[in-house]
Amino acid sequence: MTVFSELAMRPHADLRSVRGWNASIPARLVLTICATALLLVGANLATPLYPLLQERLGLGPFAVTLTFSSYVLALILGLVLYGHWSDHLGRRAALVLAVAIGLGGEIVFATAEGLGALMVGRSLQGAAVAMAIGASGAALRELLPRHPRWASRFTLLASTGGVALGPIVGGFLAAYGEPTRTPFMVHALLMAMMLIPLWLVRARPAIAATPGKYAVLRPQRPRLSATVRSQFWVAAWAGFLSFALFGFCLSLGPGYFARATGVDSALGAGTLAALVLIGSAGIQLLATARGASLPVALVAMGFASVFIVVAAESGMLWMLCLATLGAGIAQGMAFQSAFHHLSVSLPAQESARVFSSVYVVTYLGSAVPVLGLGALTGVLGITTAAWWFIAVIATGCLVLAAAAWKIARTSAADSR
Repeated sequence: MTVFSELAMRPHADLRSVRGWNASIPARLVLTICATALLLVGANLATPLYPLLQERLGLGPFAVTLTFSSYVLALILGLVLYGHWSDHLGRRAALVLAVAIGLGGEIVFATAEGLGALMVGRSLQGAAVAMAIGASGAALRELLPRHPRWASRFTLLASTGGVALGPIVGGFLAAYGEPTRTPFMVHALLMAMMLIPLWLVRARPAIAATPGKYAVLRPQRPRLSATVRSQFWVAAWAGFLSFALFGFCLSLGPGYFARATGVDSALGAGTLAALVLIGSAGIQLLATARGASLPVALVAMGFASVFIVVAAESGMLWMLCLATLGAGIAQGMAFQSAFHHLSVSLPAQESARVFSSVYVVTYLGSAVPVLGLGALTGVLGITTAAWWFIAVIATGCLVLAAAAWKIARTSAADSR
């Protein structure tokens, strides 16, 4: 089967007669992880470069947050519209589409000469990641059917690890050639190279193949049963607050941190922004999820978020590093605990639909609040805007911690 045959939803022939690279399971694992991680690295290359883009293109703080949010909004729309397509087209076809679209986004962003082109480039990156997230996660679960925990860890490694590496790689590559163009062109070359093994690998049949019936590609309407509503909203709001914090650190945060602490390199600014993501990914990879730890993790996330601004305003680099790393660790614990608590209460037939809905709310946290941060910065300045933004996040964490504790107590009482 060729990629074009998969996209046309033609019936699969006998796999033994299909030409292509009959890759082993380990090779397919590496290919899936690398494709997903590469897409997410590319989506976050711009993090330490926003101050440079502001200077080169004459952009204000709201324009930066608008550029950042274009990616998130396209990602959300993609999850709703076509996040399920890989079930019907096949995982390989979905990943090829994702990498091709992401490659286009890289080129548009690298050659942008104004806000509109930056937004188009970021939107293409968001559309690509939306296509890849479901396909790669499902592919890893299918490749490791007897090891679901490892499939989840590999999914986390590809997604959160790629996001965390993006700012560091962007800052490193900015030291060579044109700082606002070279990182994207180098990454675009890697994306083009990734298309080769994806195109050559022998694809497996789609799990819900319906040849010629394109109606199955229509957007799925989200539904939520009454039995999981409380757990759903706790997980969704935990994700929303988490990604609002990430949005702050990945949009205006790098420039704010660099000016406050005297860091004058794109690599340094990118590393500062990535610490919160490194802390989150590290704790989720190493620790085991426990639903009971959610309220404590949320309280810790709220206080650590406040210390980020305290450390930045004090100009103490070591304190800022500890604060951002600590906030990431607390966020990772909260996020993992909330999702674990939701997953154990979900019927199997509802899991995919409910988790997709959770991610829609979660990613909104990186769009709506961040746009508000950009508008507030333009009026009050970054220091005052950062204080207000973090205060809202911290308050939300404390309120959600109380709600989670109350729901846990009620569930425990009902089970007796």
